Amino acid sequence: MTRPTARVLALLEVLQSGGTRTVGDLATRLGVDERTVRRYVVHLADLGIPVQSVRGRHGGYRLAPGFRLPPLMFTDDEALAVLVGLVAGRRAGLMTTSVAAAESAAAKVQRVLPEALGRRLDALLQTIDFTARSRPTIELETPVLLLLAEAARDRRPVAMGYTSPNGRHSERTVHPYGIVVHSGRWYVTGADSASGETRTFRLDRITALELQQGTFDLPDGFDPAERVLSGLAEAPHRHAVSLRVQGPAEQVRAQLPAGLATVHDIAHTDTAHTDGWVRVRLRAERLDWVPAVLAGLDFPFVVEQPEALRDLLRSLAERLAAATDTDTVTPRTTHTHR
Repeated sequence: MTRPTARVLALLEVLQSGGTRTVGDLATRLGVDERTVRRYVVHLADLGIPVQSVRGRHGGYRLAPGFRLPPLMFTDDEALAVLVGLVAGRRAGLMTTSVAAAESAAAKVQRVLPEALGRRLDALLQTIDFTARSRPTIELETPVLLLLAEAARDRRPVAMGYTSPNGRHSERTVHPYGIVVHSGRWYVTGADSASGETRTFRLDRITALELQQGTFDLPDGFDPAERVLSGLAEAPHRHAVSLRVQGPAEQVRAQLPAGLATVHDIAHTDTAHTDGWVRVRLRAERLDWVPAVLAGLDFPFVVEQPEALRDLLRSLAERLAAATDTDTVTPRTTHTHR
């Protein structure tokens, strides 16, 4: 593609973003003079693309309302946003159409992508996993995400520069087992050379990334999403909560915040409350939100620690009891301002 042709297409991409663009703005963005911009507009008109000229102080060029050019032109970031959005919406049950429609739409987008970008995004779609707790994700560098996805798919180690939460920088080699989206953040989990353990890393804290030679084997039965959730739940926090709950582990786990709580069967060596009871361990920076979560449990429970949580539960119980006593409730006086 010659440079003038590339700039004509770049002009089309700018106009497709919407609004009216002044000639001066277009000239600056394309790195040409204003006369050349007008010549490029003529080229687009010759191709049958309806570029409108808007006169006046704030005039310039814009595409005719309602015009859409197939196939769509995506940047790497835009293609990533579209495909991940389709996959996330389908897995979260947010699609108003059929699963087949979502998959067909994703396939159409992939077909019009450049071959190299298409392969990298395909690697991401094969390796990405979502936890049940989803919300809009934080921004991160697309090349980092796509390179990690390729490494996870092809079982290739990566050299990683990483900054920990306390600001400490380190260099390590990681075997990426999988990529997981949880609670608005991207994580990679895998074997870590620095600790010799399976670790979880936030992608937005990766400062450098390079694909390495060689391959590795994925442990049998490894579940990246489950490993990320358990790793987050076991991370150091200010408060360590322990309680016993009488109910099936899976049902108890479903009613607790993913990534903050772990549920385990009580060992038979624990002589107290072993039959039908599970132990829940939860870590939190603050305890004020925990009583409301525990109040929502459909199973009997006993707080083992900390004592401060018992006090908060008693306080919540008193407020709830007071709310049911109509004799002690004083209606608020509503003032009307004229």
